[in-house]
Amino acid sequence: QVQLVESGGGLVQTGGSLRLSCSTSGRASTNYAMGWFRQAPGKEREFVAAISRSGASTYYVDSLKGRFTISRDNAKNTVYLSMDSLRPEDTAVYYCAFSYIPFGNDLLAPKGYDGWGQGTQVTVSS
Repeated sequence: QVQLVESGGGLVQTGGSLRLSCSTSGRASTNYAMGWFRQAPGKEREFVAAISRSGASTYYVDSLKGRFTISRDNAKNTVYLSMDSLRPEDTAVYYCAFSYIPFGNDLLAPKGYDGWGQGTQVTVSS
């Protein structure tokens, strides 16, 4: 059984940066694609970014391109989300998820994923 644990969230000022980590256990991370989602209070969970098993392919939501970067280190079974130029509207709980789908548009929605981490809070102060 695959388990995911996010870390790296916290409180940051507008314009600051954070790097979230998602460590996986249970199976080698090369067996699945990974994604990051976020959910703000009162809003639906929204797609942020996804990365293929090898890391060669990535997807981003258009509104975050250039500020957020997804990457992975399969030797460490860890996926990262680097976030720069943070804004108050980036405040949310950030979740990582894994998918047995190799890659593709199905990874843009929560239903494309087979398991989730517990989430990590990111708060951006104005």
